[in-house]
Amino acid sequence: MVAETDADARQGLIVVGRITGVYGVRGWVRLASFTDPMDNLLAYRPWLMEDRGNWRELVIHEVRPHGKGFVARIEGCDDRDDAARFAGRDLCVPAERLPQAEEDEYYWFELEGLKVVGTDGFEFGTVDHLFATGANDVMVVKDGPRERLLPFIADVIVEVDRGRGLIRVDWDPEL
Repeated sequence: MVAETDADARQGLIVVGRITGVYGVRGWVRLASFTDPMDNLLAYRPWLMEDRGNWRELVIHEVRPHGKGFVARIEGCDDRDDAARFAGRDLCVPAERLPQAEEDEYYWFELEGLKVVGTDGFEFGTVDHLFATGANDVMVVKDGPRERLLPFIADVIVEVDRGRGLIRVDWDPEL
């Protein structure tokens, strides 16, 4: 078990999946993968999970594909009630366990918190989070109470400079 304070422990951990519920009556759980492709979830181990304010390694005895996710048997879970206490918990891994991103590719967590500035110098705010649509990824950029949605596509993103904490965009601030 990794025992740290919640604020300190969550830094450096990346959510790669979630236990979404129970599966059957023998202590199995359903897993949703937040990785692309979804099978990458299985490569990023060990998984860490918060448990009453502490972080612990989640020991999995079996895992197999099921529908649009996976089902797994957790050590110590022998029935549906045991498994239910894990429902809704995030599966995290230390960021350094993820493979290095290719040139001009980014993990979403690397973009969160970066300042977004237009090519004309207009300051849009900072990246709060990203989400996927069927067509492309979208940055949610916040500036105080104002929230803007900017497509994360080559026509809009001019430069990503993680060293300077900056994303330059070609985007009309009036949109």
